[in-house]
Formats: sequence, C-alpha cells, structure tokens
Amino acid sequence: MPYTGQCLCGAVKLTMSDAPRVTRQCWCRQCRKMAGGGPAHNAMFRTDVLTVSGTLAQASYQADSGATFTQHFCPTCGTPVYGETTALPHLRMVRFGVIDEPHDLAPQVAIWTSEAPPWAALDPAIPHWPGQTDPAKG
Repeated sequence: MPYTGQCLCGAVKLTMSDAPRVTRQCWCRQCRKMAGGGPAHNAMFRTDVLTVSGTLAQASYQADSGATFTQHFCPTCGTPVYGETTALPHLRMVRFGVIDEPHDLAPQVAIWTSEAPPWAALDPAIPHWPGQTDPAKG
C-alpha cells in the first residue's frame, strides 16, 4: 500500500511507495522532547521507497543508542517529517503525524520503555524493549 503525507502547512510533501518495514513507538527522552512530551510514533520506510518534495531543515544529535540521529522538519511550520540514524542508514523514520489519514498504521513495538514516565500507558499487546531493538531487525 502506498502512503502519502505532508507537513502542517503543506510546503513539504512525501510519498512512500511501499509498506513500512516496522512501526515503532519510542519513549526515549530525546523523542519525547521532539514529540512534545509523549512518545514518538514512527513508520520505518526503506530509503529507496521515500520521495520528499519541498525544503527541509535538519538538526542532529547523539542518541542514547550512541548513533547520530538527524531530525528533518519543515522550516516554515516546524512539523517533524522524518528522522534518520547512522545505525540504520537504509531506513527513514517517518512520523505518523505527517502521514495522510486514514491509514492502517499502529505501533508494532515500543522501544526505550525504560525511559517512559510513570504515567505512560504502554500497550500490553505489543512487545516492549527497555532500550533500542536489534538494529539488524530495524
């Protein structure tokens, strides 16, 4: 199933020509900061199936996993569009919020649950990882 999406102001548009490899909910502190307090919800698409049009800004930092993470966002409206990590260079983590609805995506795994706040509601129906999942399976 192909997916499409756009930022809040519509200046950045994306198309994903195939299904995501996996969908994840991330509770690490960095993702919670970028997501405004709750977890980040990401659909991990292969780089070769993602097409992005429009201008993106970016910011990089060292993630708790030790990899360098780069967040790409719309410089006009600030919408987080996708992230990439040196640990998984063949994948892009597209934020659920930019993917046009309706879509059939939901988290398949929760990661960095060891950093989730006490109030976090973790879905018991999906696997939980206290840190990063195996990068080879990303």
